[in-house]
Amino acid sequence: ATLRPTMDNANPIVHRVAVATRTAAELSAEEDDSVDDEIDALEVFEHIRRINDPEHPHTLEELKVARPDGVAFQDGGVVRVTFTPTVPHCSMATLIGLCIRVKLLRTLPRRFKVDVYVAPGSHASEAAVNKQLNDKERVAAALENPKLLEVVNNCLRGKPME
Repeated sequence: ATLRPTMDNANPIVHRVAVATRTAAELSAEEDDSVDDEIDALEVFEHIRRINDPEHPHTLEELKVARPDGVAFQDGGVVRVTFTPTVPHCSMATLIGLCIRVKLLRTLPRRFKVDVYVAPGSHASEAAVNKQLNDKERVAAALENPKLLEVVNNCLRGKPME
């Protein structure tokens, strides 16, 4: 018999995804390459909402791991993303945060600094996870691992838009 690893949360709650809305003028500006519109929290959320969870066939948005209100801009061009694992002992929290960081590093202009954190009180090892996710050397070392990079890239493929 082969041993299969157990999931931290074998039966997560899957939520309906909300359709984020913009005004007609905002949508027009988003589509018009001649308009220099600012990147906002909703646009950042659009980049991460369809990242696949590493354990489940659902997106981070469907599991409410990533939410629009978890994206904030801070002084100095810092984008801060806070996510909430489905369970306090989630062993995938660092991987999820790494996926969020990589997605934003690949899609946002280089002028932005990306900080990724687990929500306060949402993880048993909150401080350790946050330290790993925001240490450039640790992130770079993790991404040099071909197997880990493959897992990250699989998560970033995301679900197609419905």
